[in-house]
Amino acid sequence: MIDFIIVGRGLAASVIAHTLHDNTISFKIIGDTNLSNCSKVAAGIWNPIVFKRLTKSWLANELIEQLNIFYTACEKRLDKKLITQRSIIRSFIEEQEKKLWSTKANSELKEFLDATIYDNNALGLANYKIANQFGLVKQSGNLNVAEFLNATTTFFKDQLLDETFDHTQLKINSDHVCYNEIKAKNIIFCEGYLVKNNPFFKWIPLKPAKGETITISAPDLKIKEHILNKNGFLMDQPDGTFKVGATYEWADLTEEKSQKGLAELEEKLTQLINCKYTILDHQAGVRPSSSDRRPIIGPHPEHNNLFIFNGLGTKGVMLAPYFAKKFVNFYLQKETLPTEVTVERFYSLYAGEKK
Repeated sequence: MIDFIIVGRGLAASVIAHTLHDNTISFKIIGDTNLSNCSKVAAGIWNPIVFKRLTKSWLANELIEQLNIFYTACEKRLDKKLITQRSIIRSFIEEQEKKLWSTKANSELKEFLDATIYDNNALGLANYKIANQFGLVKQSGNLNVAEFLNATTTFFKDQLLDETFDHTQLKINSDHVCYNEIKAKNIIFCEGYLVKNNPFFKWIPLKPAKGETITISAPDLKIKEHILNKNGFLMDQPDGTFKVGATYEWADLTEEKSQKGLAELEEKLTQLINCKYTILDHQAGVRPSSSDRRPIIGPHPEHNNLFIFNGLGTKGVMLAPYFAKKFVNFYLQKETLPTEVTVERFYSLYAGEKK
């Protein structure tokens, strides 16, 4: 009997798999990689700053420390280059923005904000649009999510069943679960927005958001090792192309590309660069954001061997390593899960559904 069945093939499931592996906890992964595009199309950016209020992102210090430890270890294990440390370029529209930036960069945000105010021709960049000056966010970067998922699939190939999980085939007992021929002590669901189809956890309050991105060729554009942020993002990729994103859509929750999304992305691009480009690809996925914008982690209210790891939303690359570690500590050492993320905060919804 193994310790865990992991259901899912995206970022959350992959991070859980590596974390269990690090703690010599046995598992099988079950899932169809084609069911959801969210992780595959993600830019994988992490950013310690909330620009709207120019404040530190929730748990930024802890999250960034753990993501660097985790993904660096994965690079060694998988023998792949996965993370790139990149400064985020944030342009200033008004003088008061610049003043606020300087104040915070020299005080409470000095570890994350570069105190230098840069002119728009600085850093050897070319053909990007900044009307005046800009600042740089430090300790930011991105994970090559697609490479991480592909390499994880290869590494754990002996623990993987590449098939759609059939919830009706799960048999739950007090001390174990059975799925067809697999017997495990526990099962953890990492299904993203598709948890809506999970009969055991469909009551959790997700607020999914569809996102679209495009990949472009722009030979005259130079922003290497930076991320340009201005009502969207633009970032170079290892093959010399650029990724542009992203849209937010709450009504249409299909994973189909839309003309509306494409038009919005091209409009964002006109605000970001001033050179010719060619669109090479257009992708869409649905982010598994929660109703309160916090992860949803922990045991089912009735079955203590059924667990969920979901609700990572737009910050999955930052959140997943830290909270996967929290989950394993909860499982192995009975550490209490943080109040903000435990699924227990939504147990009343389950009780209401049963009435």
